[in-house]
Amino acid sequence: MDTLYQEGEVVTMASISVTQRAGVESWTDEDVIARVRAGEKELYEIIMRRYNQRLYRIARAILREDDEAEDVVQDAYVRAYQHLDQFLGRARFSTWLTKIAVHEALARVQKRGRTQELEAMIADEKETALTAPTASPEHQASETEMGRLLEQAILCLPHHYRVVLMMRDIEEMSTADTATALDLSEDNVKIRLHRARLLLREELVARAGASRGSVFPFLGTRCDRIVRAVLTRIGS
Repeated sequence: MDTLYQEGEVVTMASISVTQRAGVESWTDEDVIARVRAGEKELYEIIMRRYNQRLYRIARAILREDDEAEDVVQDAYVRAYQHLDQFLGRARFSTWLTKIAVHEALARVQKRGRTQELEAMIADEKETALTAPTASPEHQASETEMGRLLEQAILCLPHHYRVVLMMRDIEEMSTADTATALDLSEDNVKIRLHRARLLLREELVARAGASRGSVFPFLGTRCDRIVRAVLTRIGS
């Protein structure tokens, strides 16, 4: 029986969770999807645990609403699962999945007919947010406060800048993957990112850099709720 050592104890592979096993054995996304396609539906949880935060952050950047962003993440996972046969490996699975989530979120915006409304709200908020006085030294010293300030500034950007900035600077996706997910050229992605950074002010992004991992946090409870809901919907 396969074993591994953990803090001085011998642990059998059979005694650890499937997500732990995936990490120990370094399963790639493609390895996991091959197993899911072969009938191991429960392994789809590994994909969800890996990308819940990324998809939520991107959907949140587009929709600007927590609950609806969570719904989009669920729908994106279900749609991806139902169309796994369409994943041909031309891009990374994570990029393909992200593209589905982006399309789901944009479809909701279009369906609600809120594009003009959102732009008006953003225009009003942007002037206030970007001309606000510099935060106090106490706030500058607080990672939590800086994360909150960065969230507010990001949400004030026009959505086509906001999504690119979320993918590149917060989720640290490559220019190529971002371009693929958004159906843009790499040059267009670079231009939008540059303009987004200017709107946020370079110093704000630099000061909040250490806090970017805490921006739009995806809490364990929300993560677990999405995993349970999607597994129920796909019949695992």
